[in-house]
Amino acid sequence: MTDSKVETGASVRPQVPRRRRRLRSRIIWSFFLLGFGLTLLFAIATEQVRTSVQNQLVEEMLNKNINDAALQYQSTGNPDIAPPVSNMKAFVYPADKFDSVRVSRPEWAMLPDGIHPMIGMDENNAPSPYMLAVRKTDKAWFFLAYDSAEAVRAEGRITQGLFFAVLIFGVFSLVLGWWSASKVMSPVTDLARRLRRSGSSSDPEDLAPHFADDEVGELARALDDYSDRLTDVVQRDREFNADVSHELRTPLAVIKSATELLLSQNNLDDKTRQRLLRIQRAQENGTDLTGALLQLSRNERGHGATDVARLADHLLETHRLQLRGKSLDLRLEGTPGLVVDAPEAAVSVALGNLIGNAVKYTTSGEVVVRVNTSTVDVIDSGPGLTAEEAARLFERGFRGAHAEHTHGGGIGLSIVRRLCDLYGWNVRVVPGAERGVIATLSFT
Repeated sequence: MTDSKVETGASVRPQVPRRRRRLRSRIIWSFFLLGFGLTLLFAIATEQVRTSVQNQLVEEMLNKNINDAALQYQSTGNPDIAPPVSNMKAFVYPADKFDSVRVSRPEWAMLPDGIHPMIGMDENNAPSPYMLAVRKTDKAWFFLAYDSAEAVRAEGRITQGLFFAVLIFGVFSLVLGWWSASKVMSPVTDLARRLRRSGSSSDPEDLAPHFADDEVGELARALDDYSDRLTDVVQRDREFNADVSHELRTPLAVIKSATELLLSQNNLDDKTRQRLLRIQRAQENGTDLTGALLQLSRNERGHGATDVARLADHLLETHRLQLRGKSLDLRLEGTPGLVVDAPEAAVSVALGNLIGNAVKYTTSGEVVVRVNTSTVDVIDSGPGLTAEEAARLFERGFRGAHAEHTHGGGIGLSIVRRLCDLYGWNVRVVPGAERGVIATLSFT
């Protein structure tokens, strides 16, 4: 199949890609994550170093004091030893008191020599942490208890301070990222604004003189170069289309006048008159197509008041003269009154391609053109669509499985799609309920 039998879905317009995060947002988030991450790592490292140093100092202090207590007991034999600080208590048990320690403090009695973290109870029967240094000899057991509750509370305050520091520096990083993004994106935003304003003007201004000799300035120079090349291409394309349109209009006008002159003669036989009518219809189609292509090349909408029912009837009559022995019924259904604000040439090309394809690929049966309040349906009883053909909807030059014995370059529906884009119409081509194809042209 060539110019039609493909499915569009609901619209011929391309899908909009998923929106990505803006560059400004990415810069802000990068600053925030960098600042927050580094501050968090620094806080964790600080906490680790503080804990390690504190534990090392406490262990050194406990080891020194328990050694001093052991030496003092050996030299004086006095078990009452006063520790150097108020939150530290020393306990010395001679050999005859070992059994009492096992009864009164079994958790201490089982401990080996060294520094051990312990949990005791304070005067309010609340858990209270402390560090216990243990030194056991055959003559005496030495215990040095260091109350670490205050150190634990100080550790909590330090941890809380580090937590707030991370939050503050995270907010600061966010503000710094917002400020940096504004500075970085300011020339890019200015470039986009100037480019947008330049694109809406027929004489675009140069962008490079407005920017410094940096990356944005280099981008502006590249855009200026691209704009110059693109302007040359568009200008050549418009001139070519205008020249072709003008040169085609002249021979078409000659064909029209010559055909009208011949048809005005009364001595024509029916066969010759039918041939002249076909020439006249081909001339009208050529004129409409030339006008539509010129509008597409200029990307300019035309205006008019086209009666769709009258035009559809005229197109069906044209195809009745070209059936060439096909057993095909061409019918117009619906109610008249649909008027479209567009030139008759544009509507004729769009609707004519749909009707022409339906007639071309339907060997027998019927082709029905149904005019609705805002749409036109072209329904045929042809061979229908395949999934592969539907997937290649409106591709320029596509010819389907049923196009072997037909003429055409496969650009008919491509032109219909471009006209729909220009005028804001929609076209839909789907398989029929049992067979054939239903093509719908919507003017809403």
